[in-house]
Amino acid sequence: MRYLMLVCGAPEEWAHVTEAASEREMEGIIAWAEKWIAEGKLDVGGELTPPEQAKTIRLDADGTPQVTDGPYLELKEIIGGISYIVADSLEEALSVAATFPGLATCPSNSVEVRPIIEH
Repeated sequence: MRYLMLVCGAPEEWAHVTEAASEREMEGIIAWAEKWIAEGKLDVGGELTPPEQAKTIRLDADGTPQVTDGPYLELKEIIGGISYIVADSLEEALSVAATFPGLATCPSNSVEVRPIIEH
């Protein structure tokens, strides 16, 4: 089964991380990903651009798609990255996600794990 791992946190905290600390964190994340990919427990993932670069699509009253700039909601915490975990159970997926090194960078950092419904 596949699970989506959402990496979340508060951008204002990320802004205070030094460049050297950010580089060390990224090295740790790359090593983490390589380990779990080699074990067949992690699929493609990646870091997301800031929400200011997002585009949101909604249907207007006539049902015509409208594209607007920015995120769909103003939130304190945002999604900063995603990964797909391959595991036999939610408990196994959680044990993989719990080792994500980015959790230690800022107090608000978290990972959310959701089962993916396969159709």
